[in-house]
Amino acid sequence: MIAIKTVLVTGAAGFIGRNLTGALAALENVEILRFDTGNTKEELRDMAGAADSIFHQAGVDCSQDPEEYDMGNRRLTEDLVAYLREAGRKTPLLFSSSTEAELDHPYGWSKRDAEAAVLRYDQDVGAPVFVYRLPSVFGKWCLPNHNSFVATFCHNIANGLPITISDPGVTLNFVHVDDVVGEFIGQLEGKFGPDLPVAVLMSKQRWTPYSVYPVYPLKLGQLADLLYYFKAGRENLTIPNVGDEFTWKLYCTYLSYLPEHRFSYPLRAKVSASGSSTEFIRTPDRGQVSVYALKPGTTMGNHWHYSRCEKLLAVSGRGVVRLRKVHGDKVLAYFVSGENPEVVDIPPGFVHHMQNLGDTDLVMVPWANKPLDPSKPDTIFLEV
Repeated sequence: MIAIKTVLVTGAAGFIGRNLTGALAALENVEILRFDTGNTKEELRDMAGAADSIFHQAGVDCSQDPEEYDMGNRRLTEDLVAYLREAGRKTPLLFSSSTEAELDHPYGWSKRDAEAAVLRYDQDVGAPVFVYRLPSVFGKWCLPNHNSFVATFCHNIANGLPITISDPGVTLNFVHVDDVVGEFIGQLEGKFGPDLPVAVLMSKQRWTPYSVYPVYPLKLGQLADLLYYFKAGRENLTIPNVGDEFTWKLYCTYLSYLPEHRFSYPLRAKVSASGSSTEFIRTPDRGQVSVYALKPGTTMGNHWHYSRCEKLLAVSGRGVVRLRKVHGDKVLAYFVSGENPEVVDIPPGFVHHMQNLGDTDLVMVPWANKPLDPSKPDTIFLEV
């Protein structure tokens, strides 16, 4: 039987802490000890003594009082490592610091002092320590109007509130919380990749912090433009380029800030005697997706395209898709049904239609290689 590993997460109710504990809970044989603002120092002492590994995420990162930075960062970290020394164990300790530790202000000073406390613990007892200097972290569950531009922008834009950008041209480095969590759990499991930088205590003055990759540099103005593009997608039915790693991570983050009563949004259906056509998604480079509903005994289509191609998938009902070359007489028939999903490709230059052969609506999901442009419809009507 594999022994249970007890893991302490400080700041468990915070942004990274919640994402981290959620991922740890999915692992087998891991017991999570959670420390946060509602716990006492005595409870921290007990948890530190019982833990096999520690993720130290707790800290103060948004305050008008410099003393709060010192208490929440330096002193709390010094208390934690003092409790570890008392326990007499060489407990691995991973500490989330910040790239702000390189700057001269109260928050940066408090983070540097906390780093020093962790490194002294390493020197004193020889415990494995991992100090990460994180840039701006974004993702789900981060509080808006706190310490994250991304969280504030996502919340405000999703809720129709204004945003303020003092300098749209300033560039910040961003990392996604899932990449942070994945890196941290990799350290817990002892997975050291060859391309990952290793934190080495060079001397009392010189050492190398760990980093999380990939890092995404982006101007604040570009960030805002992307988020407004996501918002407009409900009206123009566009979705972002999910082939770009940063874009899809930001898009998922934006969706997590939607008001709960606005997760759904209406579509506009074009209704005719034969049924309805409802466009669902359109993109400039990945095509268009719609939903067709044909009434029993009706036919939809009877046209062809110069350069547009389509894929048709029946998801409910029973029918037939017929195709004929524009300058030919041979008619191809593909019988389709929701019970036996099968995609029918419609090449350009083929007249085609769909006919409902059943007693219920025939529901089809068509994909086209490019969205329909009313000014250049590329649709020539002709009977199959």
